Amino acid sequence: MKMAKESETYDIYYDEAGDFLEISFGIPPKTEYSEEIEPGVFVTKDEKTEEIKSVGILNFKKRVEILNKILSRFNKKLPLEINISD
Repeated sequence: MKMAKESETYDIYYDEAGDFLEISFGIPPKTEYSEEIEPGVFVTKDEKTEEIKSVGILNFKKRVEILNKILSRFNKKLPLEINISD
């Protein structure tokens, strides 16, 4: 797996109705695949390089703390902190 580059771009998408957070890293690959790495947590990888291109989390409001654990697992970092308040 590749390390996240300091200048790497990312997109954050949150669907409030579905309570789904997705963070995408870098330029989307031409071919990719997704896998569920634990219940409700999905990663999308570049089919050629196996590089992690996005992380998606269902029921995010109830599992905010899982985000840093998952990002750390794949050597990804965000230059911000995400907090959810009701």
